[in-house]
Amino acid sequence: MKINIKAYLDDNNLSIYRVAKASGFGYTTLHKSFNKQQSSSTSINLRDLRAIAIAQHLKMWEVLKRLEESYLGL
Repeated sequence: MKINIKAYLDDNNLSIYRVAKASGFGYTTLHKSFNKQQSSSTSINLRDLRAIAIAQHLKMWEVLKRLEESYLGL
């Protein structure tokens, strides 16, 4: 399963900096994670979901649902 986090961020007018600032997670940590290829061996982690959810004022399951519905296999 591949998830295109960068496309999700772009489509939702988010930047890694904005997500980091809103969530309190480090920019470097998120930058490394969001720029790696997400695959079955390097899946999206809970920290990343939490950071995006905080930045969008959503629940983590809502972000995961959006990712699964529109950003798999891109």
